Amino acid sequence: MADQPTKQKLWGGRFTGKTDPLMHAFNESLSYDKRMHAADIKGSIAYAKSLTLIGILTKDEEAKIVEGLKKVGQEWENGTFEVKPDDEDIHTANERRLSELIGPLGGKLHTGRSRNDQVATDMRIWLLDQVQDITQSLKAFIRVMVERADKEKDYLLPGYTHLQRGQPIRWSHLLLSHAFSFHADYQRLQQLIPHISVLPLGSGALAGNPFAVDREFLAKELGFQFLAENSLYGVGDRDFIAEFMMWASLTMVHLSRMAEDLIIYSTAEFGFVTLSDAYSTGSSIMPQKKNPDSLELLRGKSGRVFGNMSGFLMTLKGLPSTYNKDLQEDKEPLFDSVATISACLKISEGVISTMEVHGDKMRKALTMDVLATDLADYLVRKGIPFRETHHISGRAVALAEARKCQLNELSLQDYKSLNEKFEEDVHQVFDFEASVERRQAIGGPSRKMLERQISVLRNALEN
Repeated sequence: MADQPTKQKLWGGRFTGKTDPLMHAFNESLSYDKRMHAADIKGSIAYAKSLTLIGILTKDEEAKIVEGLKKVGQEWENGTFEVKPDDEDIHTANERRLSELIGPLGGKLHTGRSRNDQVATDMRIWLLDQVQDITQSLKAFIRVMVERADKEKDYLLPGYTHLQRGQPIRWSHLLLSHAFSFHADYQRLQQLIPHISVLPLGSGALAGNPFAVDREFLAKELGFQFLAENSLYGVGDRDFIAEFMMWASLTMVHLSRMAEDLIIYSTAEFGFVTLSDAYSTGSSIMPQKKNPDSLELLRGKSGRVFGNMSGFLMTLKGLPSTYNKDLQEDKEPLFDSVATISACLKISEGVISTMEVHGDKMRKALTMDVLATDLADYLVRKGIPFRETHHISGRAVALAEARKCQLNELSLQDYKSLNEKFEEDVHQVFDFEASVERRQAIGGPSRKMLERQISVLRNALEN
C-alpha cells in the first residue's frame, strides 16, 4: 500500500505534486477570514446536528464533534489557537484542529458539505452579527442628535443653499435634517437583513446535498429567515455583500455631508461650532491651529468605502455560475467596510455629543436679506400673485443694497414707492423668530414642527 502523506489539504487527493509556496501565500485567506471563526464553529455545530438526524453520525459522535468544536472556538477566543502552515482558510484550520482533538471522527463533519456552501454560510452568519452591532451604533448616534436638537431649539441661524444665505432656520432643524438621513439608513439596513438571512448550507459544492440533510432544521438552528431554494444560487450568490457595501457607501456619503457642514461651521469665518479637543488635532508648525481631523477622516473614508463596493462589483460582474475563486475577493472589502463604518458611527456620535455650539454667533450671521422671501409672502397675503411679489421683493433688496442699508431700514415711503399695498405693518416682517415660527407646515423649522420631528425619531428608535 502506498504511503499516505501525514498532512493533506482538503482538496489534495487529486494532486501529487507540492504547491508552490508563493501560490500557497497567494491562495490563503486565513490571515483575514479568521475573524469568522465563531461563525464557522456555529455553522459546523448545526451541521453536525443535522448529520445525526439523517444517521450519518450517532448521538455520541455528535457530542464528541460538538465538544471538539467548542474547544476550537475557545482557543480562538483566548488566543491560543496555533495556525499551521497548511491552514488555507478558517474552514481548513478549524477542521484540522478538530481532527487533532478528536481524531478521524472529525473527518465525518464534512460529509455532504463543501467549502463552497460553508464559506457562503459563514459570511452570512458573520454579517448578520455585524449588522446587529452596526444597528445599535446607528441608533445611538441618531439618539444623540435628537437629544441635542431637543435642547438647542432656541438657536437661530441662516439656512444655506449654494453656500449662500437663504432663509432663517433653527439649528435643531439642521441637525435633525442629518438625523433623518441616518434614520433612512437605519430603515434600509433593516430591509437588508432578509437578503442576508438566506441559508446556503446544504447546497454542497453546487449540486445540492446527496444525503437529504434537513435544511429547514439548519435554517431554524442557525436563525436564518429563508433557505436558498437553488443550490447553484446558494453557493454563488454574493449580492448580499454588494448590497451591504452599497448601503455602507450611502451611509458614509451622509456622514461625509454632515462632516462637511460641521467643518465649514467650525472655521473662524463661521464660528458656529467648536469641536472637542478629543476629536481635533493641532498643527506641526502653526501653534494656533485646531484641525477637525475627525470630520475630515469621516469625509475621506467615504471614498474608501465606496471604492470597496465599486471594486467588488467589478470582480462580480464577469463571473460564470456558482463558485469561482474570484469570490475570495469578497472578504477583504467587506471586512474593511464593516470595520470602517462601525468606527465612523462611533466617532460621529462622539463628535456630536461633545462639540460646543455657539448660538450667539449663529444669530449674528443672520442679516435682514434672508427675510426677502417673507417680504414677498407679506404681499401675497395682500392678494398679489407670488411671481409678482417675488419681483417686488427683489427690487427692495436692490434698493437696500444701493442705499447700503438693511431691508428693515427702508422707510414705509420707500416701500410704497415699490408697491401701494405696503402698509405700516411691513416692518413686522423683519423678525427672525417670527419668520421661523410662521413655517408651521409639517417639515418646517417652527418650534412645534421641531417637536414633531423629535417625536417621530424618538418613536422610531423605541420601536
